[in-house]
Amino acid sequence: MIGLMSTRVAPTKITPSAQRQFADYCCDLLSTQGPCVPKRMFGGWGISVDGMTLAIIANLGSGEKLWLKADEQARARFEAAGCERFTFQMKDRLASMGYYTAPEEAMDSQEAMRPWARLALECAIRARALKPPPKPRASKTAAPRKSRKA
Repeated sequence: MIGLMSTRVAPTKITPSAQRQFADYCCDLLSTQGPCVPKRMFGGWGISVDGMTLAIIANLGSGEKLWLKADEQARARFEAAGCERFTFQMKDRLASMGYYTAPEEAMDSQEAMRPWARLALECAIRARALKPPPKPRASKTAAPRKSRKA
């Protein structure tokens, strides 16, 4: 009898091109809400529509996942669907961001994602409305000089 040996498989590393393909796929799923723009961000991706981030792609240890924007109004709906909240360990506490994983079945098609994409966009719209208006920038032009009379 041949002895059984434990075989360990090295974790697969996702290549940058595979990450981009997943980002493009997620943009396609979310595109029912408008043209999506993926942008590299903190080792993952941010996905925006009209300059508002409605989703991110991040790996918190269990692979790349699509995380949809959520707020207090939408939180119960994400939790009722069994979505995972975006949390991470800070030095002395567990921290979270206002994002939840997309429901698994929503990852299959644009139609399945449509209500979740809309919900995420509504959360992004509410978040933008809560932001204070930008402060006016100081003028870069120098004040007019007084002319000297000779």
